[in-house]
Amino acid sequence: MTPRHPPNPWLVLTGLALGVLVTNGFGRFAYGLILPAMRDDLGWTYAQAGWLNTANALGYLLGAVATLVLLRWVEAGRLFAWGLAGTALSLVATGLVPDLWWQSLWRFLTGVAGALSFSTAGALAARLFANNPRHNALGIAILFGSGGGMAIVLSGATLPALIEIRGDAAWPWAWILVGGLSLACLPLGLWAARVAEPAATPEGAAAKLPVARMLPELAGYAAFGLGYIVYLTFLSAWMAERAVGVFQIALVWVLLGACITLSPFLWRGIFARHDGGMPLALVLCGIAIGSALPVLWPGPAGLIVSAIVFGGSVFMAPGAVTNFARRNLPPAAWARAISLFTIVFASSQTVGPWAAGLVGDITGSIGVSLLAAALVLGAGALIAVFQRPLRDQGD
Repeated sequence: MTPRHPPNPWLVLTGLALGVLVTNGFGRFAYGLILPAMRDDLGWTYAQAGWLNTANALGYLLGAVATLVLLRWVEAGRLFAWGLAGTALSLVATGLVPDLWWQSLWRFLTGVAGALSFSTAGALAARLFANNPRHNALGIAILFGSGGGMAIVLSGATLPALIEIRGDAAWPWAWILVGGLSLACLPLGLWAARVAEPAATPEGAAAKLPVARMLPELAGYAAFGLGYIVYLTFLSAWMAERAVGVFQIALVWVLLGACITLSPFLWRGIFARHDGGMPLALVLCGIAIGSALPVLWPGPAGLIVSAIVFGGSVFMAPGAVTNFARRNLPPAAWARAISLFTIVFASSQTVGPWAAGLVGDITGSIGVSLLAAALVLGAGALIAVFQRPLRDQGD
């Protein structure tokens, strides 16, 4: 019998990146573009609008915890597939009923499903080029950068125009469009999940993680979860406050997504050279600067530079911690380590959207929330600098 040839790892990576496109791009960040229309059509406050992303974050937290537990019995590829399919169906359902309880339910379930895929995607991708450090670093960066970035490009190119043409009441169709595109990603994504998982025992057999030695990296990633989501949730609302036209809104989001897509090629060298917390610290600095620029530099130029800086950094934070896990831990521990990072991240981001919305209601401008988020991200960068390679600490 002729032995089966292994699948092309770059094609497998493409399928996994489509999973990130659905779960992180469409599932979490398309909301920032649809939010202004939903808020105006349904009469929501900023706090109510922020609550929906908090509901999504709570679901994400539950999904991350469930992933860490389920990895003891279920293969990572299967969890990735469940999460991908669940996210696509949840996005379609979000557009069916306008009631806040319905929106909260499906944003929550989108978070649960998305975490199952996102928590396992990095571990699956890290195995594709196990013997080639440069390809491995590039593959991890492409997974998180190109997958999520293309979703934001597609969202920015379509959703503002749809809502401008059909009015604020067209927001349900925006969700159905996003859900339909997600369903189209399923075949290649599910195939990649099936072929990327090696015939091995589940990840739960891994040794205990050295959590105490990972605290600076964990704390930096917590700051990422708390701070980055404010920009992606309320950027369009900030632009609406400033009476920015729909063409410029679309341009900023397309530029943001394009920079996210290209960001892996900017960061792969840093990922390949560093074992400690420096990559995450540098990424957080970029996100902090990008978050503050719309407020500190009002006007079209400030928005464009902000999109470039923020987009060139934001999706590299998951890549940074995945790279840290790959370079410091044995392969059997990768999925559990990434799940732990995801739990920390999800716990912190549950606070961000609601708190930022509340600050926006109190101050009358969501710009104050963008500045507060930048400060949190800067503090996280300072902490992450102190993360040393684990092997330097006796491993």
